[in-house]
Amino acid sequence: MGKLIKSGKANSTTRKPTNEVYLLGRVSSLAKERELPSGDKVVEFRLVIGREKSVKEGSKKQVDTLDIAAWSSVSRKRALTLKVDDWVEIDGAVRRRFWQAPTGLASRWQVEATGIKKI
Repeated sequence: MGKLIKSGKANSTTRKPTNEVYLLGRVSSLAKERELPSGDKVVEFRLVIGREKSVKEGSKKQVDTLDIAAWSSVSRKRALTLKVDDWVEIDGAVRRRFWQAPTGLASRWQVEATGIKKI
C-alpha cells in the first residue's frame, strides 16, 4: 500500500504509486496450466470473495469472482495443488493482459499471484 509521509491531504509528493493486492477467498475453479505461443507457462484459477453486507444491498449475499494467474514456477506449482472450495490468501498485483484474438486486440484484467497460501 502507498505510505503517507505526513498526515493531512495526500498529494503526489506524499504518496508513492503502488500496485499490491491481498485477497482472502475461496477457490471456485480448478487451476489449469496453459502454455502460451511464446513458450511461457501460466496457471489460472478463479477466486470468490464475499462482500460485507451494506444497507443498499439488502439481504442478498454479494460476491466478487476474480481471475488469478500464477506465472512463477513456485506459484504455478502451489496453484496446481488447490482444490475447489479451498480457502487461500493471495498476494499479488492487478494486471491487464493483451493478446491478438481473431476479432482483433483483446484484453482482460486479472490478479497476478506472487504468493499463494492455503488456509
